[in-house]
Amino acid sequence: MYRPTQGTPDMSSIVLADDHPFIRSAVSQVLELAGHSIAACVANGDEALAAVAEHRPDIVILDVKMPGRDGIEVLSAMHADGDTTPVVLLTAGLTDEQLIEALRCNVRGIVFKDGAEDRLVECLEAVAAGRRFVDQELLNQALAESLKPPPADPLSCLAPREREIAGYVGKGLRNREIGDAMGITEGTVKVYLNSIYNKLYLRNRTALALIVMAP
Repeated sequence: MYRPTQGTPDMSSIVLADDHPFIRSAVSQVLELAGHSIAACVANGDEALAAVAEHRPDIVILDVKMPGRDGIEVLSAMHADGDTTPVVLLTAGLTDEQLIEALRCNVRGIVFKDGAEDRLVECLEAVAAGRRFVDQELLNQALAESLKPPPADPLSCLAPREREIAGYVGKGLRNREIGDAMGITEGTVKVYLNSIYNKLYLRNRTALALIVMAP
């Protein structure tokens, strides 16, 4: 779990996840010039979770769109696991659903890639000082989305892979069988299920199966 480090707030240890090598290199250079330490640079969500577990960074920077598990899913998995390491999302844009999920999982910062150089450094300074760095425009977008009537489909808030897992649960498959069908480990299935339970406010797979099988 996250433990604040001693020292100046602008000297943070960072795990950076982005599937584009050029972006990883450019962002790393900017952050190192600003005095931050790059604990690890990785290319996808699973590598990001492994790097967070290994390095225990002060801050995690996640690209939203990555192959496999995306930045929102990594944030959700960390939140479900009780990991309070501050997360900053680096993105070209967010859907309403992604924004709501990010805020629900206590994202600490959101920075758009367009013009990110100065904004990212400013964001990290705010996050390291314990503040949230999210544009008011995005907060207004989230408020407008939260005031909409609930969707008819209770599974609409789930990410595509979470919906796939929910479907397998509805068919009665066990975690190992789901993992075999999707080409992922049984442990990864459990992480996804915890995220699903949190999003749908469920206690167990029986409740999930009932929702999936409901007409």
